[in-house]
Amino acid sequence: MKLAGEVAVVTGAGRGIGRAIALAQAGEGARVALLARTAAEIAAVAKEIADKGGVARAFAVDIVDFDSVERAFAAIEKEFGPVSLLTNNAAAFAAIGPIWEVEPEAWWRDVETNIRGTFNCCRAALGSMRALAKGRIINLAGGGTATSFPNGSGYATSKAGILRFTECLSDSLSQSGVLVFAMDPGLVRTAMTEYQLTSKAGRAHLPNIEQLFADGIDVPPTLAARLSVEIGSGRFDRLAGRMLMAARGDLDLDEGAIEKIVAADLRSLRVNGMPLERPFVRE
Repeated sequence: MKLAGEVAVVTGAGRGIGRAIALAQAGEGARVALLARTAAEIAAVAKEIADKGGVARAFAVDIVDFDSVERAFAAIEKEFGPVSLLTNNAAAFAAIGPIWEVEPEAWWRDVETNIRGTFNCCRAALGSMRALAKGRIINLAGGGTATSFPNGSGYATSKAGILRFTECLSDSLSQSGVLVFAMDPGLVRTAMTEYQLTSKAGRAHLPNIEQLFADGIDVPPTLAARLSVEIGSGRFDRLAGRMLMAARGDLDLDEGAIEKIVAADLRSLRVNGMPLERPFVRE
């Protein structure tokens, strides 16, 4: 099994992409801690994993609350051992519309959930990872990471921030044995996208989402789940600090393609065509 012996944490694990990731990682031998605010959902996923012969435990946590996150990670380590694979999947996208119309608090909650929640979980996991000089972290990026998303500016801003945070954290951990990756799961039909499709704000300001689904642009959550397993197995360690994309065929990347990405400094947040003096250069 590709993840035998790993202690994995998946946030937002009660449904959608997070659920698929948790099931896939457990199916490859990881002991999986499921984090989310809705206890009933993660309890159901834990039972599903157990029924298939895997090992999982549900922890009801608000990832924006660092004390709550820290307590959860301490409980996970006590039960399973030190966390060696963290997937930051939990996200929010409630503020839909131009910035002069959206509720400021809703906009900020999207940013806070996506960035602060990711930061909190990384910080809680890094103590044991750094002590053991071992660990992998996967931060989910998404729509707006590499292009404008006018009526989803809170979500887009946070997801672009996730990629930069991933780069910063990866560079900060250079030579530590801990590796950090960003991952774009592609367009997946989830509760979040259902809200975009059916809410009044979504219908008014994100009409293209419905067309994307009609055109079959969406992908199943299992693609991101399989990619998370491959990242966790070490297959893509050369791409630490960069973004892998589930919907762009990255499961099929070979060593030659990986080398080209590294050599050209691709899959990172850069200003196209502008030479930058970088304070840190990956070796």
